[in-house]
Amino acid sequence: MYLTAEKKQELFSQHGNNAVNTGSPESQIALFSYRISHLTNHLKSNRKDFGTQKALLKLVGKRRSLLDYLKDRDINRYRDIIKKLNIRK
Repeated sequence: MYLTAEKKQELFSQHGNNAVNTGSPESQIALFSYRISHLTNHLKSNRKDFGTQKALLKLVGKRRSLLDYLKDRDINRYRDIIKKLNIRK
């Protein structure tokens, strides 16, 4: 499995305040970004996997919603997460 519990804890501790804070927008955005990169690599070799393609589009939409939320609430945190994860605006 590509996303183990240890990898999740690592993502949450790096991008959230601590490893327990799994609901913060930054940690959720980091988790979605990791999953998006994995699905993108999968789709490069499996072009006709339309189920994965739909899941990828849903994840991108969820991440975009969280980024918009964070942008409205605190622009500095938004800029920091964009810079850390190299996400296009």
